[in-house]
Amino acid sequence: MEAARVERPAGWPGAPLAGTGLLLLWTWVLAGAEITWGPTGGSGRLGAPASGPPALPLLSLRAVASQWPGEPMAARRTAAPGRWPRGGEMQAEARGTSPPGAPWVRGAPAPAKRGGARRSRRAQSPSALELGDTRATATAEGAKGSRPLAQGRREEVRATRTGGPAAEELRLPSTSFALTGDSAHNQAMVHWSGHNSSVILILTKLYDFNLGSVTESSLWRSTDYGATYEKLNDKVGLKTVLSYLYVNPTNKRKIMLLSDPEMESSILISSDEGATYQKYRLTFYIQSLLFHPKQEDWVLAYSLDQKLYSSMDFGRRWQVVHERITPHRFYWSVAGLDKEADLVHMEVRTADGYAHYLTCRIQECAETTRSGPFARSIDISSLVVQDEYIFIQVTTGGRASYYVSYRREAFAQIKLPKYSLPKDMHIISTDENQVFAAVQEWNQNDTYNLYISDTRGIYFTLAMENIKSSRGLMGNIIIELYEVAGVKGIFLANKKVDEQVKTYITYNKGRDWRLLQAPDSDLRGSPVHCLLPFCSLHLHLQLSENPYSSGRISSKETAPGLVVATGNIGPELSYTDIGVFISSDGGNTWRQIFDEEYNVWFLDWGGALVAMKHTPLPVRHLWVSFDEGRSWDKYGFTPLPLFVDGALVEAGVDTHIITVFGHFSLRSEWQLVKVDYNSIFSRRCTKEDYQTWHLLNQGEPCVMGERKIFKKRKPGAQCALGRDYSGSVVSEPCVCADWDFECDYGYERHGESQCVPAFWYNPASPSKDCSLGQSYLNSTGYRRIVSNNCTDGLRDKYSAKAQLCPGKAPRGLHVVTNDGRLVAEQGHNATFIILMEEGDLQRTNIQLDFGDGIAVSYANFSSIEDGIKHVYKSAGIFQVTAYAENNLGSDSAVLFLHVVCPVEHVHLRVPFVAIRNKEVNISAIVWPSQPGTLTYFWWFGNSTKPLITLDSSISFTFRAEGTNTLTVQVAAGNALIQDTKDIAVHEYFQSQLLSFSPNLDYHNPDIPEWRLDIGSVIKRALVKVTGVPEDQILVAVFPGLPTSAELFILPPKNLTERRKGHGGDLEQIVETLFNALNQNLVQFELKPGVQVIVYVTQLTLAPLVDASAGHSSSAVLMLLSVVFVGLAVFLIYKFKRKIPWINIYAQVQHDKEQEMIGSVSQSENAPKITLSDFTEPEELMDKELDTRVIGGIAAIANSENTKEIPNCTSV
Repeated sequence: MEAARVERPAGWPGAPLAGTGLLLLWTWVLAGAEITWGPTGGSGRLGAPASGPPALPLLSLRAVASQWPGEPMAARRTAAPGRWPRGGEMQAEARGTSPPGAPWVRGAPAPAKRGGARRSRRAQSPSALELGDTRATATAEGAKGSRPLAQGRREEVRATRTGGPAAEELRLPSTSFALTGDSAHNQAMVHWSGHNSSVILILTKLYDFNLGSVTESSLWRSTDYGATYEKLNDKVGLKTVLSYLYVNPTNKRKIMLLSDPEMESSILISSDEGATYQKYRLTFYIQSLLFHPKQEDWVLAYSLDQKLYSSMDFGRRWQVVHERITPHRFYWSVAGLDKEADLVHMEVRTADGYAHYLTCRIQECAETTRSGPFARSIDISSLVVQDEYIFIQVTTGGRASYYVSYRREAFAQIKLPKYSLPKDMHIISTDENQVFAAVQEWNQNDTYNLYISDTRGIYFTLAMENIKSSRGLMGNIIIELYEVAGVKGIFLANKKVDEQVKTYITYNKGRDWRLLQAPDSDLRGSPVHCLLPFCSLHLHLQLSENPYSSGRISSKETAPGLVVATGNIGPELSYTDIGVFISSDGGNTWRQIFDEEYNVWFLDWGGALVAMKHTPLPVRHLWVSFDEGRSWDKYGFTPLPLFVDGALVEAGVDTHIITVFGHFSLRSEWQLVKVDYNSIFSRRCTKEDYQTWHLLNQGEPCVMGERKIFKKRKPGAQCALGRDYSGSVVSEPCVCADWDFECDYGYERHGESQCVPAFWYNPASPSKDCSLGQSYLNSTGYRRIVSNNCTDGLRDKYSAKAQLCPGKAPRGLHVVTNDGRLVAEQGHNATFIILMEEGDLQRTNIQLDFGDGIAVSYANFSSIEDGIKHVYKSAGIFQVTAYAENNLGSDSAVLFLHVVCPVEHVHLRVPFVAIRNKEVNISAIVWPSQPGTLTYFWWFGNSTKPLITLDSSISFTFRAEGTNTLTVQVAAGNALIQDTKDIAVHEYFQSQLLSFSPNLDYHNPDIPEWRLDIGSVIKRALVKVTGVPEDQILVAVFPGLPTSAELFILPPKNLTERRKGHGGDLEQIVETLFNALNQNLVQFELKPGVQVIVYVTQLTLAPLVDASAGHSSSAVLMLLSVVFVGLAVFLIYKFKRKIPWINIYAQVQHDKEQEMIGSVSQSENAPKITLSDFTEPEELMDKELDTRVIGGIAAIANSENTKEIPNCTSV
């Protein structure tokens, strides 16, 4: 997760998981407007807004701030913030996290209108009509010179029709109020209490970008829905400069104001919707606030010095909860999941730079009362607590692992498909007991793959590949995925296909996707010739960062099936030739309503739509539609053209008010226009004004396992729904069909419905929790889509089947330290974690030998889930051995622990096959290379003492046939790195290079696990085609590209058969294998649609090595190749000093056979040191080594001839 290194702007409500991270999206509700945060970037860290709601978003001339506080909701998720208005340039705010966002700056030049949008002259479309009107009014306004209305005065416009020679104009009742004296203020925060409250609060301020602070502020309050405002500066203190306005999400009558910390550190509190205030001095500077989701008086405050404070009386008194808290990584308890309401989840950093996940109660957060739900250290900025889930990230060996806790259960490692290998990961959604994650894999740069989980958030399957991503205004990551509100299961995604971006829709949470059918006709009524899949409708899926605009796409829970979006018709998504489209049936069919960009708001439960042109020019008209955009009426809402900065639709359903913010000129005061659209509704709706509509998926009535019938107002009915409208839905379950099931973890879809195991997955392996005598659910390869309500039908066929646990011997035993390091400090706890890939956790005995004469035993794994702690009393290298055994078998694992001798990554280069009693060249390649001398520890088999050298290569002779294990550890200062390889040792063998069809290179992540799995797949294919015994074939895939491998033909294990045939017994096998390979009979399927062919490469790396006197003709040819290769090596060695780019050290040995991998030979004078060779100080002096101990492994360096040898390795 080192790929995405974009720091999240301070206070941005969602941070990805460290290194790749996981991205979390939040939806906020304020003043009746649903405000959805887009995903944010940042070192790939898993994230969520810990400090929300921060402060109200900033509003300024021709633009508004990008963030809005409020309570988190689960209405809709997207990863694409919007872009309206565009009248100013976004400037990053220099100060801290609150308000987390960047204000728009007054006086900034307005950007030119994007693209050349098509223009329509249809009477119903406002596009053409508005153009002439705007030009005329703009000219008139410029000629007259607009003057702001005086303070306390308001201009009132009643609903009238103004006649003229051409036509009458419809007018909406409106009042305009000028915030006199604030013309210099360049930022504003607006709060509408909503819920039938008539109170509006506005904080305007002058933010000096040079000083990075607020120098002036004004607080305004209205009690009549914005018709008039009162200035409250005298009530908060004439000299008090306010910086932020906070609103309690559970009781919006309670307001908090923060003073600018450059002037003073104080907080002002109101409990009567801002009518009166109490001022309290603070001893710290607040950077962000987090209100409790249930208790209205409980608040957490994060200070500039990274301390967390709590208040139980709404900010009147504060106390320290904890220090060294990671920014935005603290969370209140979740009701129903956490036992105590005052519990806080925190990410705390220790003095040594590591992070830990801790929980404690705010009144009892002492050392003895804190708990660590996760025993190991975690990556910094990776803790996310969201709904039922807690996510963390742990990076070991340069590779990130993700863990999840569902409903506060023990953490489990997240299981992505084995070779997804994420370099960046973001949590998109945790709605409906399921996790949506966007993963950027190792071979992706500007796209992400969408994965969806099971209910527990552990097992993820692929839903869509190559979803488009981009950077937002603040550097945040944008994933172009949109969930349609009001109807579950419907998502829109922009997918990159052959360098083109196309929009797809799904009705079953990503199981099936299809392109959007373009409208049948355009705005002029002319037919649209657009044939799938070459032409379709494409949409911009960015939600607005700005709560005062509708964004490029919009849908509402209160208006199911209604979707309004900006887009274009053609072969791909365009950013120039765009219009606005609407769907009334959940995305099945679409109609174009504008040929330019407009902001469209939903009024009165979606029964009416209000549109305002997206333009840098001043406007004075709104457009209203009662028939879902089929026709529009033009209404004037202000007597003078207004440069619109934003609009806010109030939360109530009876008041029917829109507040428009703007300026009559770039130097005028803020103008607040209250528009009352109640008069456009002629009456209350009756039963005859409603109709029903059926949700369909390409004509199929079952969506997410249900038939749904919705009730909505008839198009054209100009009546108001009112408060008691229920929007009732009638649904009934459907019979389960194929489209109600997705492929389970480890399975991939072939064709339309068949799910087959991936090449890396073994479906016959039960869970480790499955104990002998118990039963488990064995997957059929399918799982019903989460939240799908289908019944009967194929449900039984595809449901997992109960089977008895077969009982398995321990396999894949691993022993690691809790922090993933191979170093521990003397006298401190070293915590060991024992992991087992297969086996019976409840019936397997565990023994752990710490290597210092102390060992412990456990009856099963249940008692060691949190790790095994041990304190080493002396420094050195200790062989820690874990041993697992049950009645079916045993397994063991070894860890070599350096106590106070820290280390980092190394690649061990060894032959895959070696000849018994013949020297083998072995080398260790450190990456990245480090300056200075390195110390190498070579461990052979079960030896308890290593061979220690200062050279990166050695020569070694294996005396016994079979599989030999070699481990190398490299020490550099306080860093220790390790690699382990297995070498097959035989009396003789043959080998041949293999190559593959080019399509394999695209899927090669170039990691050891992948090479091992591919080697096994090739081996099975060879055995299947030729019938050659499995134990006589070994396939080793080489690192790097293009992908290549070496095929080894080994002698039989049976000694009797070997004596009969000796070296010649391999010739027939070689001929059989070559015939199959030359006829292209050896193939394997990597994934659906990817067939890989295995070929023979003519160049032979290793000749037949035989102990007999006679050689075949092929052996003679191979021997000649050895001579030429030996000559080449000699020439390189001879002249290597004259060729500056050659860095090869080799030694020609005529008495030794050529090895399979060109490795570095051990020179004659290279030191070979064992532990016993330097345990006494006198011996070190004899070698003229000046030793200086540095805490753990010693660093010895004083001259060119001085070598570094550690002196803390005695055991």
